Amino acid sequence: MRPVNRGASPQDDDFDDYRDAFPELASRLGFYCSYCERRIATNLAVEHIQPKKLPQYEHLEGRWENFLLGCVNCNSTKGKKDVVLDSFLLPDRDNTAFAYAYREDGDIEVNPVLPEESAALAASTLELVGLDKPISEVEDENGQIVAIDRVAQRMEAWLIAQDSKLDLEDQPTDGMRRQVARTALAQGHFSIWMTVFADNPKMRRLLVREFPGTATECFDEVTLTPVTPRPENGLEAAGKV
Repeated sequence: MRPVNRGASPQDDDFDDYRDAFPELASRLGFYCSYCERRIATNLAVEHIQPKKLPQYEHLEGRWENFLLGCVNCNSTKGKKDVVLDSFLLPDRDNTAFAYAYREDGDIEVNPVLPEESAALAASTLELVGLDKPISEVEDENGQIVAIDRVAQRMEAWLIAQDSKLDLEDQPTDGMRRQVARTALAQGHFSIWMTVFADNPKMRRLLVREFPGTATECFDEVTLTPVTPRPENGLEAAGKV
């Protein structure tokens, strides 16, 4: 899960209509779901970390620090669940890149090196937005699996990233690296690209730089491997991993 920096609010007060924050969020973070990392060209929405429909969080409906971007799937799964900030790992507050491992079969696993308490928070976050759900296997008339859910779409992104890696190995030029980065930006799934290019620090560095809003402080300067903990960023309950 890509750790992000949303930056300071573009205005002094809360938003009268939270939807007005969308252009600035999309500009700073890109058109990507903050949880599943898919690129969503349409129907991406302002996501309230602590749900506005719960009475205890009504005062946060227009609060910039309570905003991320969310897809329909993650938003609907999260719904009105109570989000106590200390009970989850969140991409604007924690180094969520360190918290998870992405697999070729589309699974997202909690990083096995996490301490027990942090691992429990990481698992709770996956459940919160449904990223622990199994694949829905649907075949077309030719017997091909159709990528209709997030698991299948992660598998598809993995294959595209692997093909791009082979292209780069055949033609290891700066131009090809830029082309790979453009393909990654068009596909989304930042963490999958970072995983597939685990042995290519130069490409990983480019990916971290090109995906807008990525929290660069969450990666070391040599291998671009995620580091922990995330430095305090002034947000409540930040730096839990």
